[in-house]
Amino acid sequence: MTDLTMENYRSEVEHAGRPVLIDFYADRCGPCRAFAPTLEALDADYGAECKFCRVDVDAEETLTRKFDILSVPTLVLMQNGEVQQRIRGLRAREDILRILNLG
Repeated sequence: MTDLTMENYRSEVEHAGRPVLIDFYADRCGPCRAFAPTLEALDADYGAECKFCRVDVDAEETLTRKFDILSVPTLVLMQNGEVQQRIRGLRAREDILRILNLG
């Protein structure tokens, strides 16, 4: 998974050439820590079809505000630089695959 910052956001997300799923998380968040292995496995299995990125909301406040993130975990699906969907809270692997049209 790619760690997003304001410095690499444009090159990693807006010019990705494929869908991008961004995980907004916090190290202090238990559900975020529980969800991380699922997202890392999806990245390993489907990284060629969808780019998987993450944003530490405590370290990247500007990106967090840009996406108006109010709770974590929150996933944001991007396509061609545009937000396609927001998913709040924990989801099963199968739900994420369905959202990404991969499963």
